[in-house]
Amino acid sequence: MNIYFLVEGKRTEVKVYPKWLSHLVPELSRVNAFDQVHENNYYIFSGNGFPSLLDNHLRNCVEDVNHLGCYNYLVICLDGDDDGIASCKQGILDFMEKEAIRLVPQTKFEIIVQNKCLETWFLANPRIFKKNPGDNLLREYMDFYNVKNRDPELMGKPLGFFGSTSVFHASYLQRLLAERNVVYTKKNPQSVIEAYFLQELVMRNQKTNHIQSFGYFTDFCEQVRANIVKT
Repeated sequence: MNIYFLVEGKRTEVKVYPKWLSHLVPELSRVNAFDQVHENNYYIFSGNGFPSLLDNHLRNCVEDVNHLGCYNYLVICLDGDDDGIASCKQGILDFMEKEAIRLVPQTKFEIIVQNKCLETWFLANPRIFKKNPGDNLLREYMDFYNVKNRDPELMGKPLGFFGSTSVFHASYLQRLLAERNVVYTKKNPQSVIEAYFLQELVMRNQKTNHIQSFGYFTDFCEQVRANIVKT
C-alpha cells in the first residue's frame, strides 16, 4: 500500500497529517521523495496554497504517480472554506477533466475536504474549553456559536468579522488554546498533532456525528489500515 498526499497548506498540514497518520495507520512509513516508495509507504507534498495546488502541482503529481506505477492512492487534502465539500470536490474534478489530467487505473483518487479548514476540526476537542474564559473576545465568539456543543463545521462567522470563515475559525481556536497557555500558529500547531488530541476528535465524531469531513478522513485511514493488515 503506497499513498501520495498532495496537501494545500505548506505549514500546518505537513506537520499534522504525518503525525496523525503515525497514530491512525502506524503500518505506513513516510519517504522523503516520491520515487522512494516500496511497500506501505507514503509521500506528502505541499501545493503551497490554492489555486497553486491545482494550477502548478496537480498535473505534475499525477504524472509522477503514473510514471512510477506503484501508488495505490493519490489523495488531495484542502480547505473547503465557504465553498463547501461538494463544490470543492466538483471543482477539482472539473479542472482535471478540462485539463485532461488522468490517473492510471490502478491508482485510486481521493479528495479530503477540510470543512471549513483544519482549525475547524481542532475546535471539536471539548477539553480545550474553560468554563469561565478570561478573554472577552473569546466569550463573544462563544456567544455567537459555542463549538463545544454545536458542530464546528456548521459555524459561519460574525457579520462584523473581517476575514474569511476559515480565518475566524483559526482565531477562535487560537483564543481557546491561549486560555490553556498554548500558543497555536499554523507554523507551530502545538498540541493538536498529539495522540490525545486526535483521540478527542475521533470520539467527538463518533458520539455526535459532528465534523463529518474529519470522519471521512479517519474512515479512509481505517480502510487503508484494514487493507494493509489483510495482505
